[in-house]
Amino acid sequence: MVNIKQHLLPHNSTIKDALVKLNVLGKDAILFVVDNKDALLGSLTDGDVRRGFLKGVTIEDNVNSIIQEKPHFIRKGEESIQKIIKDRDGDFKTLPVINKDNKVVNVLNFRKLRSYLPIDAVIMAGGKGTRLRPLTLTTPKPLLKVGDKPIIEHNLDRLALYGIDDFWISVKYLGEQIENYFGDGKNKNTKIDYVWEDKPLGTIGAVSKIKNFSHDYVLITNSDILTNLDYESFFLDFIDQAADLSVVTIPYQVSIPYAVLETSDRHLKSFKEKPTYTYYSNGGIYLMKKEVLDLIPEGEFFNATDLMEKLIENKSKVISYPLAGYWLDIGKQEDFEQAQIDIHKVKF
Repeated sequence: MVNIKQHLLPHNSTIKDALVKLNVLGKDAILFVVDNKDALLGSLTDGDVRRGFLKGVTIEDNVNSIIQEKPHFIRKGEESIQKIIKDRDGDFKTLPVINKDNKVVNVLNFRKLRSYLPIDAVIMAGGKGTRLRPLTLTTPKPLLKVGDKPIIEHNLDRLALYGIDDFWISVKYLGEQIENYFGDGKNKNTKIDYVWEDKPLGTIGAVSKIKNFSHDYVLITNSDILTNLDYESFFLDFIDQAADLSVVTIPYQVSIPYAVLETSDRHLKSFKEKPTYTYYSNGGIYLMKKEVLDLIPEGEFFNATDLMEKLIENKSKVISYPLAGYWLDIGKQEDFEQAQIDIHKVKF
């Protein structure tokens, strides 16, 4: 995880100060010079320092004499995913993210991140996990450990791997433990807010309480899922399809051990010898346009499937994203035990 402060350099620093910080950063040696309010003024690399020395600056001179005054940056909430991918796949491996006031709010290192998706993520973590008792009598299911960290942390860390840094966690049962565990998210270079359910609101009802999303797209996921879903591919497919909502679906194959006959008025039309059929189940991960959430009634029990039904009735575009990778819903004791095995076998 990138430590933002390591890359920020106050504008009144000397070149010697800059060299000390650059030396610590190693191969990620780039600094972003900021004013007293952390607003971006310029960038500085080892190369800028060398070129400065060749022009006669000294180690005690101010860094403003050698900085690049028009650094490359990402404007939070405004950049297209295509531009971000172009930057990532080009020469820009470490980039500052600035807000509308030009304040540096994040530093992206594409050697460690896979993308920077313009998405708010909501993790639903309010359930009691009754099927996992007695494990969940004193610990909320999302905090049960799979391998070396809780289930919910696997989800949050994977989303953060794709550059998502605006999180909401919906909590109810033993929710104080979840809030105490993550805090405000700063230790993960993210922002985490909490949505408290006063009463059970279904699998998506609590989202109606959120009024200040930062982006035009919202991802909602159950907290008890273990997956290696490629979130960038999921998002790009959503954009390419011009969808209003996309749901991750899990393929299941059913093999029939006999010939299946198709008949009409007792007349045989065709048959298939021992066919295999593929069906798709709900994977509990949804991506949608922000305005779709206006259909969720406030303060009422409401499931994600209810939202999909409303959208279908309204002739909105609801699509399936079949998952080719790993997915496990940790709902029962045997699922929890399987997760402990898979976490060491599957590539995440």
